[in-house]
Amino acid sequence: MVRNVAGLMVELEPEDFYLLSGVEQGMRFSEWVNRKKLPSFSNLTAEEVDYRLDRCATRELIERKTIQYEGYTLTAEGYDALALRAFAQRDTIEGVGAPLGVGKESDVLEVQSYRPLALKFHREGYTNFREVMRERDYTSENRHVSWLYTARKAAEREYETLESLFPAVSVPRPIDQNRHAIVMEKFEGIELHRAKLPDEQAVGVLDLILREIAAAYDAGYVHADMSEYNVAVSESGVTIFDWPQAVPTDHENARELVERDLENLLSYFDRKYPGSIPELDVDALTTSVAADDFQTVRAHAV
Repeated sequence: MVRNVAGLMVELEPEDFYLLSGVEQGMRFSEWVNRKKLPSFSNLTAEEVDYRLDRCATRELIERKTIQYEGYTLTAEGYDALALRAFAQRDTIEGVGAPLGVGKESDVLEVQSYRPLALKFHREGYTNFREVMRERDYTSENRHVSWLYTARKAAEREYETLESLFPAVSVPRPIDQNRHAIVMEKFEGIELHRAKLPDEQAVGVLDLILREIAAAYDAGYVHADMSEYNVAVSESGVTIFDWPQAVPTDHENARELVERDLENLLSYFDRKYPGSIPELDVDALTTSVAADDFQTVRAHAV
C-alpha cells in the first residue's frame, strides 16, 4: 500500500502544490520532467522551484533522476496529495482515516465527511505499467502514456459508470472524482470470498448477484471483471463494486465479457458450495441477461 499522505497536508504550502502541479503537467510529455522546464510549468521562479523541490523530495512526493538532464517525476504520494487538496477545496472530505481495503490496482481509505464515505485511489499502471498498457483500451492510441494517465482514466471510467448505474443497480453511490481518486458512499457488508454462507442461502445470494448483473446490462454496462472479490454481501443485500474495466453493452466484446463474468461467478459458487447450486447453462443465462429477461435470469438461479 502507498503511504497515506493525509498527515502531510497541513505541512504543505500553496507553492508546494504549484510545484507538484507543474511536475504533473510536465509528465504529460515525458516520464521525467526536465528541471529547466519546471518554472514555466509551475509558474514559480527558478529560485522558488529549487526550494520547493527540496521540500517535496524530503517528503517523498517527487523523485529525482539524472538521465541526459536532471529530471523529476511524481510519486504516488505526490499524486495523492494533489487529489486530496482538490477534494478538501471542494469540501468533499474533511479528513482521511483508516484503510478499508488494499488491492493490486487500488487503495481504499475511510473518509471523514458529512456521511460515511470511502476514498479510492486508483493505482493502475503504478506498479504494473506494461500489463495495464496491454489490457486497457484507453491507452492503446497514445504514444506517451504515464501511470498518472492510466490511473486517472480508470478513475474517470469507474466514476462515470457508477453515475450511470446508481441507484438502478446496487453499486456504491458516487460522490466526487478528481485525477485518479474517487469518493463514494461507504457500503455495508464483507467481500463474497470472505463470507461463509449457509448452503441454503448461497442460492439466494447468487440470485441477487445475477439480478444486479442483469440490471447493469439493462442500464448499458457489463462489469467485465466479475469475481468473488468485488461483491459485498450484507443483511440488506449485495453490492457490486470495482467497475474500472466496465464496457458498454454495445462494445464488440460485450456478450463475451458478460459470459466470462457469469462463468467466473458460477465457478466460484460451485467450488465453495458444491452441490448447493443447480446446474446452470451459462449460454442460456447470458442470453437472458442480454435480452433483459429478468424473470428468466432469476429462474436460472432458483
